[in-house]
Amino acid sequence: MSRHFARFAILVLVLSFAMGMAGTVVKAQDKVIVGLSFSDFATERWKNEEVLLRALLEEKGYEVLSQEAAHDVKLQNDQIDNMVSQGAKAIIVIAEDGDAAATAVAAAADEGVLVLAYDRLIKSPDIAAYISFNNVEVGRQQALGVMTALGIESLEETGDWSVDNPVKLVKLGGSPTDNNAILFRQGQDEIVDPYVEAGIVEIVADQWVDNWDRANALKLMENILTAADNKVDAVVASNDGTALGALQALKAQELAGIVPISGQDATAEGCNSIVKGELTVSILKDIRLLSPLAVDLIDQLLTGEEGLELVEYTMAELTNDPEQEGSVMAYFLPVVQVNADNVYDLVVVSEFQTYEDVYRDIPEDQLPPVPGE
Repeated sequence: MSRHFARFAILVLVLSFAMGMAGTVVKAQDKVIVGLSFSDFATERWKNEEVLLRALLEEKGYEVLSQEAAHDVKLQNDQIDNMVSQGAKAIIVIAEDGDAAATAVAAAADEGVLVLAYDRLIKSPDIAAYISFNNVEVGRQQALGVMTALGIESLEETGDWSVDNPVKLVKLGGSPTDNNAILFRQGQDEIVDPYVEAGIVEIVADQWVDNWDRANALKLMENILTAADNKVDAVVASNDGTALGALQALKAQELAGIVPISGQDATAEGCNSIVKGELTVSILKDIRLLSPLAVDLIDQLLTGEEGLELVEYTMAELTNDPEQEGSVMAYFLPVVQVNADNVYDLVVVSEFQTYEDVYRDIPEDQLPPVPGE
């Protein structure tokens, strides 16, 4: 384990106890098995969370099975089935496809296995619970960050932008198989649509990025810039990976740092891009809170002890789809906008990312003090 991961994991444990989320450590008598099913490890955060979730589960005495599906929907369902056959009593799932995973969830539920949908909704009332962040608010904060960078404060205060000179805005959604991408877009549209209706913003492209893949985002943005003859004023991208792909295309046209662009996850590379004046805003979803929450909830569900209070939500409101039926129990954590003004305090001082990673390649005379020195 790298020094960064090790310090990260230790900090998670400290935080979880400090916030009263860890509760009493319950040692499983017969090594109860808990599975971890990940959609992929290409996304930076998932491998970090695998390390954290495993450590926290083992701290409580559980045996852990962990597998990664490399964006393969069928493989993930097969892996979940395999965990059930190996005796898992509960499985934490980061779904590649929230619709397709429902098949494996139904089979697991039939065997009495508890399935926790972790940060990505599985569209099935058979899940034991769903925990995530406020994903609609993520979208709102992304769009607000971009609007603020453009000098737009409200419909009455639009800065240099008008009906005669509208913002030419690009929407880059996430993977269409990830329900979170739909919720991010819902929040983004809540902020952007009133300006579109008023003629202050013109949508010049609206694309979704398969698998949240950076290379896909790069290709899409290159095509968009070609079609628009580089006349793009802002980009609302849905995570750091897709934003950094789009930024690569913007750099090639000398538009990086000129065209505001949003991201999400406050990744090391994303935060480094912020301090370089390229990425405008990212959204901090503090996994140091979500991972302990998931482990404590699994423990609560398996032992029957009282703890975290879940709230019932309809599937329709969680998917923004009125055709969806049923409901699930869920819990959502808050999110925070990260920008050039607060990245040092929110990300570096808190040790969410290391000082060295965030300020990589920054001239020495522009560096802030190292926290604690």
